[in-house]
Amino acid sequence: MSEWLTREEALERLKVRAQTLYAYVSRGRIGMRPDRADPRRSQYRADDIAALATRRARGRSPSAIAESAIAWGEPAIVTSISTVVHGRLIYRGQDAVALSDTATLEETAELLWAANGPVLLMSPAAHGGHDGGRPAAFSELALLAAAGRPSLGRKPASLHQDAAGAIWVLARALGAVPGSDAVHARLAQGWSVDAAGAELIRRALILLADHELNTSTFAARVAASTGAPVAACLLAGLATLSGPRHGGAAEAVMMLVEDADRLGPDAAIGRWLGHDRPLPGFGHPLYPEGDPRADTLLAVVDVDRGLVRLRDAAFTATGLRPNIDFALAALTRSLCLPSDAPFRLFALGRSVGWTAHAVEQVTSNGLIRPRGRYEGPLP
Repeated sequence: MSEWLTREEALERLKVRAQTLYAYVSRGRIGMRPDRADPRRSQYRADDIAALATRRARGRSPSAIAESAIAWGEPAIVTSISTVVHGRLIYRGQDAVALSDTATLEETAELLWAANGPVLLMSPAAHGGHDGGRPAAFSELALLAAAGRPSLGRKPASLHQDAAGAIWVLARALGAVPGSDAVHARLAQGWSVDAAGAELIRRALILLADHELNTSTFAARVAASTGAPVAACLLAGLATLSGPRHGGAAEAVMMLVEDADRLGPDAAIGRWLGHDRPLPGFGHPLYPEGDPRADTLLAVVDVDRGLVRLRDAAFTATGLRPNIDFALAALTRSLCLPSDAPFRLFALGRSVGWTAHAVEQVTSNGLIRPRGRYEGPLP
């Protein structure tokens, strides 16, 4: 019978940080299960950890190290913007969950951008797109990117100004109305949501504002490393976000929810797992003990009975807890938002983080250009 270790024991045997342990779990290299004595915690298979520790002791080639760093591996880029430590999301030294209690997206931008003054995400004119959802967001950002000034060699304040204008255009395309109120209030107004709902939207935007070096953020940084206009960096992030393994995961969650409403949660979960598909909306490699963003949002959202049954059935079947995608689905159903609201909220909130990383990359004056490990034929 396999021996199972606590997180602390696993970290001690591997001599790694928690993020690296979670990465090994996500890649299937270390088995994980809920602790039977305390289901809120996880245990890790000792045999897997011993084998991995042995391989680590033998050393790895530089190419192997670089390859593993790309997929949930060791940190590959130095940043002072955000990180995940012991299951907590940190924005420049502040707990993102605590920040979401009161901060607006504008105040969060001021923090993440290390701006010298308040950030205003609005346009003095009423132009800047229309509520067309994802298609409008892409087309409006593309127009700005095509006409934008290169970012290389410019001061952060100038880049922040470009970003604020681009984010307002994005917000307007996603449903926000013109005005001088905070952007969450204008988005709520565009979606015909009351003040209480606007507060939930505000909290969601803060929790989505940044998440370390996720794939869309990495894409934005790659674009920034070439000196591309800020709007082009945001467009790179938006394009990457649209994939089903990133911001597009919310669409799969909504499909799972619909299946659960029609077939029942157990049958819906069995159908997804039976097709060898990961269960959308549950589990996250960086949060084996539970996604704090989801926990925070679900604590204040009126979660309907169908979603509660789905959550409980998913935990029974897999031991996985809801992640932020599930929480966004619950928010969408609770407030009767547009069906693609999870993607819209993700795009608008994360645009602040993309900007922070783009500016940090530009000011570092470094080009991101890894080498490929060629395995094809030679002439």
